[in-house]
Amino acid sequence: MDIRRLCCASSRGTPASIALLACGLAAGLLAGCGGPDSSATPEAAPSLVVTTVRPAIREIERTLAASGSIAAWQEMSLGVELTGIRVAEVLVDVGDTVRGGQPLLRLDARTLKVQARQADASVAQAQASLKLARANAERGESLVREGLISSSNADELRATLTNAEAQLAVAQADREEARLRLGFATLAAPDAGVISSRTVQPGQIISSGMELLRLIRQGRLEWQAELTEADLGRVPVGTVVELTSPGGERVAGRVRAVSPAVNPDTRTGLLYADLPAPGDLRAGMFAQGQLLLGNAVATVLPRQSVVVRDGFPYVFVASTSGAMFNVEQRRISIGAQRGDYTEVVDGLKPGERIVVSGAGFLSDGDLVREVAGNGADTANGTAAIGTLAP
Repeated sequence: MDIRRLCCASSRGTPASIALLACGLAAGLLAGCGGPDSSATPEAAPSLVVTTVRPAIREIERTLAASGSIAAWQEMSLGVELTGIRVAEVLVDVGDTVRGGQPLLRLDARTLKVQARQADASVAQAQASLKLARANAERGESLVREGLISSSNADELRATLTNAEAQLAVAQADREEARLRLGFATLAAPDAGVISSRTVQPGQIISSGMELLRLIRQGRLEWQAELTEADLGRVPVGTVVELTSPGGERVAGRVRAVSPAVNPDTRTGLLYADLPAPGDLRAGMFAQGQLLLGNAVATVLPRQSVVVRDGFPYVFVASTSGAMFNVEQRRISIGAQRGDYTEVVDGLKPGERIVVSGAGFLSDGDLVREVAGNGADTANGTAAIGTLAP
């Protein structure tokens, strides 16, 4: 029906107020018979299709990350107790493995050998003098008893004997010193180990107290890690340590000692872990490690569900049940991360649904639709967490 024609027809010979009323009734009739409804709102569309999971309780291996330096268990500074003697030959070099008692260095011992022979001669001379003094003293005792010499003469003979005995003792001590100095001409390894440093060359004149070589005793290395005062008490002696070498090799060790005191300025302390098989680790290297603190029951989520933003971990929680829902961005506290799973220390309630796939693309309040992912749990419509990987 043409509304304008109706209005024009009704206006002929009709008062203006009645004509306007007729036009309004016609327009309302037309709207009620199929015109568009301006009050209708289109249904909201989800921004993303996701899968969800519920937090699971699993037994996980608790770890503590730490960093430290590789150092020698005991590094010995080796030198000789002689001064002003020339080095004849150096028998080892850096990196050589040596056994206990093995010769490492020899000095020019010609002068020392001469001094040793002189000491031997002095001992022989002192022994001859003692023998003569003893014989004279014995004869003097006999002559005193016969009254052929005076008592004062006999006393002089006894004093000569005592002096001869003392001279022999001095000569023997000098001989021992000469032999000892001759022994110092060869520097031997005090224990098995690895030569870590060499600062001496053949022909060099050495002095007492000078460091000539350094030896890593028994070739043992250790990891010295710095921990906070809170973490230090969590690590008992015997804790297993896992390090990663520069070549990617995993090196195992065990804590042998924990510092009984902390630095008052930094509030940190050291732990010492033996490395029986250090692989390609070397003393002086920096190494990251994990301290294995044993198994514990914990709440875990797939690592994919945890989103890090501005340095903090977040998850997206389903606000309602059903296949379509809004998500709540929630900050959580995380613990150990092992395999594909992350421990959640705080921030979740039991039974809540957490977005897994698509979590990295969401914002707080987004409307999403859930679909079953791989290995979906048909009982509750959420993806199931598998066995925790070690």
